[in-house]
Amino acid sequence: MRYMVVVEHGPTSVGAYVPDLPGCVAVGDSEHEALALIREAIELHLEALQEQGLALPPPLSSSALVEVRAA
Repeated sequence: MRYMVVVEHGPTSVGAYVPDLPGCVAVGDSEHEALALIREAIELHLEALQEQGLALPPPLSSSALVEVRAA
């Protein structure tokens, strides 16, 4: 499965979350670390859902960049 991950850069850390998997988040010191941690978090999240006998949410989110003119 291929889930969209949103990466947010903060002043001291980088966060990542998966819109299709509520509660699935990770924080790292760098984007590389945050992405490695969110990959692990996704795997654990899906494993927990399977152990509970729940259906795996399909990856439905997508992203797009929109260019606008600054005022």
